Amino acid sequence: MATSRYPFIAREGWLSLFLVGGAAATVFYQIGWLWSVPLWALVILLLFLFRDPARTVPSAPLAVVSPADGRVTLVETCNDPYLDRDARRITIRMHPYGVYSTRSPAEGKMLEPKRDSSDPTGLPHGVCLQTDEGDDLVIVMNRGPLRNPPRCDVRFGERVGQGQRCGFITLGSTVDIYLPLNSRIKVQEGERVHAGADVIAQLVHK
Repeated sequence: MATSRYPFIAREGWLSLFLVGGAAATVFYQIGWLWSVPLWALVILLLFLFRDPARTVPSAPLAVVSPADGRVTLVETCNDPYLDRDARRITIRMHPYGVYSTRSPAEGKMLEPKRDSSDPTGLPHGVCLQTDEGDDLVIVMNRGPLRNPPRCDVRFGERVGQGQRCGFITLGSTVDIYLPLNSRIKVQEGERVHAGADVIAQLVHK
């Protein structure tokens, strides 16, 4: 099993930690420890919110791993508006105090879908992941609770590994993944999943 390793504290939180930690240290030395307690408590909270633990990626051929930590809220057959096809859709709602990093569900190349956020239909931004076997998966990271846009760390044309960190949504949100219609779904609505570690579907090749 491969292990996906990154800094334990997500880079998105480094600046906030530096500023708050610096302020806490300044207050501690200039005024006293009692006045610095709220700031040190905020440092601990930031360490918790921006944690990004390593994940063990399962060694399962053609497996699709969860792109986010959270709970499966929807499993359905629908139209994929990004590639204009019939597809299986899985929606995962991230917990507001969970891990905010998102990860690639499979190994392959990131491509631009037929439709994106500039489309007049107003679709959220989505990326297409094409596996080496030719399967197309679409991952959609929706805006967070403060309408904050998700951050995508992978550019179109780049290759990604299964379970590789590929984005970040501060305070969490919902993540949709559209799969080929013949995919075997391995999760049910209400089930909790972990990004990069839990298999949510299996791609089928005869």
